[in-house]
Amino acid sequence: MINNDLKKTPMPEQCPSERNKNFLEVTTGYTEEMAVNEARRCLNCKTKPCMNGCPVHVKIPEFIAYVAEGKFEEAYLKIKETNALPAVCGRVCPQETQCESKCVRAIKGESVGIGRLERFVADYHMKHVEDIIEKIPSNGKKVAVVGSGPSGLTVAGDLAKRGYEVTVYEAFHTAGGVLMYGIPEFRLPKDIVQKEIENLKKLGVDIETNVVIGKTILLDELFEDYGFDAVYIGSGAGLPSFMGIDGESLNGVYSANEFLTRINLMKGYKFPEYDTPVYIGKSVAVLGGGNVAMDAARCAKRLGAENVYIVYRRGLEELPARAEEVMHAKEEGIEFKLLTNPTRFIGDDKGWLKEMEVVSMELGEPDASGRRRPVKIEGSEHILPIDTAVIAIGQTPNPLIKKTTEGLDTNKKGCIIADEETGKTSKKHVYAGGDVVTGAATVILAMGAGKAAAEAIDKELSE
Repeated sequence: MINNDLKKTPMPEQCPSERNKNFLEVTTGYTEEMAVNEARRCLNCKTKPCMNGCPVHVKIPEFIAYVAEGKFEEAYLKIKETNALPAVCGRVCPQETQCESKCVRAIKGESVGIGRLERFVADYHMKHVEDIIEKIPSNGKKVAVVGSGPSGLTVAGDLAKRGYEVTVYEAFHTAGGVLMYGIPEFRLPKDIVQKEIENLKKLGVDIETNVVIGKTILLDELFEDYGFDAVYIGSGAGLPSFMGIDGESLNGVYSANEFLTRINLMKGYKFPEYDTPVYIGKSVAVLGGGNVAMDAARCAKRLGAENVYIVYRRGLEELPARAEEVMHAKEEGIEFKLLTNPTRFIGDDKGWLKEMEVVSMELGEPDASGRRRPVKIEGSEHILPIDTAVIAIGQTPNPLIKKTTEGLDTNKKGCIIADEETGKTSKKHVYAGGDVVTGAATVILAMGAGKAAAEAIDKELSE
């Protein structure tokens, strides 16, 4: 029976005044009844437009039809046919600009809550079903994967299921990449990520941590000394960008990478249980308007900052962050200082940040990105008293692999040049995908690149 409600079944969540003081997950997930009710909003369109918006081509109407019938495990297995990390994607994918943006129900109301249903199905499976995973017999071919983020994990899983001996090399002490160091616990519980990684290990994937390719081991040595037949580079975009203004070296000024890594991967939010102190002053300014900026601001609030500001040089409509993240940030007491641009940081006589000079902006004509270009309003300089700043204006790939590898082409931004459909690079038997190719993007796009590369690697090594 079709549910004709124009709006999605609401997702239960913590009260904003409570959740902004803890790192527990903000949204608590659908009950079985809620999931079935939401699934019955799906019209099961013959053309399946929602699938066109999914980078990993999940069979969305089919899995939702199972949910509508209460067949939750069948729904999970349908998703797993193409998506290796459904519990992750159900939480962090920007469904509103991908699958849900194509949903027919969105024409006269809200789309079906595809992401919410994906999360429900994955959580149901984790709670009720013990995975039985058998290692596939080896086909005699070896593939190295550089980086254990969403792209690398996807390649590793897809190839292991085809009998390849896969070794993943991770620079940090814990596998998971951006899923572990970048996304806060209240958006993506880390035990979910580790559960998926444990399943990969059961498939036979070997994960080596504390290995920096380009330093600990050179990329060429993976072929010459370790005997790999192909290498996939999914090392992400972990090099922070800075604004190049005065005072960026003051104490109290962080890159978003350092700030979030200390809090998430190094468990700074559990200090002193974990010996990772994170300095948070009374007033924190986060510079930027993307999801990383929202994550940093919401973490700062949870760590006790009285005032937290998002400082962004464009307006509300131009914010690149997900609408849900912006809404949650506002509910939690984050103040948005829009059409505002920092010009310098000002410190005290001991080298600590004490305030930031900013200017007001107005929007002019569209720039190359299609967004209206921010233009400084002359004479609008003013001071914002802060003692902590987090710079969240973007990341680029670490240049280490490029600098230590001959024949690997990159563009002017330092991203590896790779074929969009196969991930092939300029270097023989070397593939790449995810943020190391595109620059900072989404989890699901990185996974899509990983799936495409796995297909291409298998085709090449099977010939």
